[in-house]
Amino acid sequence: MKRPNVIIQIVIATLFLVSCSSSKQLPMPAAPGSGTVEEYRIGVGDSIEVNIWRNPELSRSVQVRPDGKISIPLIGDIAAADLTTTQLSANVTNALAGYVKSPQVAIILGNSSSSDFQRRVRITGAVKSPQSLPYRDGMTVLDLVLLAGGPNEFASPNKAKLYRKVNGEVQVYAIKLDNLLNNGEITTNYTLQPSDIVTVPERMF
Repeated sequence: MKRPNVIIQIVIATLFLVSCSSSKQLPMPAAPGSGTVEEYRIGVGDSIEVNIWRNPELSRSVQVRPDGKISIPLIGDIAAADLTTTQLSANVTNALAGYVKSPQVAIILGNSSSSDFQRRVRITGAVKSPQSLPYRDGMTVLDLVLLAGGPNEFASPNKAKLYRKVNGEVQVYAIKLDNLLNNGEITTNYTLQPSDIVTVPERMF
């Protein structure tokens, strides 16, 4: 006599499982485009070694001048600032091709005095202490905000933005800072990359 009750219980359980499996899940917000950390670019004040294989008289140590250029025998001045070592090597190779047979050029970065500014993260706007800090692996938006003392009394935290250069273009990502600080919602607690900028706007009165 208990069999119908068992069947009813099985049907109810089945309907419950189907209902759970078909319920819609809210999509997670997409993480900011990260790609790979951009290759270091030579800056003014950096010291570099220019080595031309089998041509020691042309090889030398040089410092990037304030105009962003270096001087190399035979070719004279050549732009170096804002180039990677690979790009500068290719440019020097092409410039030497008219003077040296099959030149092979190696550019070695020595003292990278400009790297400190290239590998910094910054937070500006309505925070208690705007900061420009050296980048550290694993640093997140929350780390940067806490180091800045948090939002000030004029802030509109949920309208904060992360600015990041991705493949040569600046991308902007929303940060729900109030949700992060007060509700523990970590979906916009992005891991930072060198040169990232976080801004916290003031609220409209």
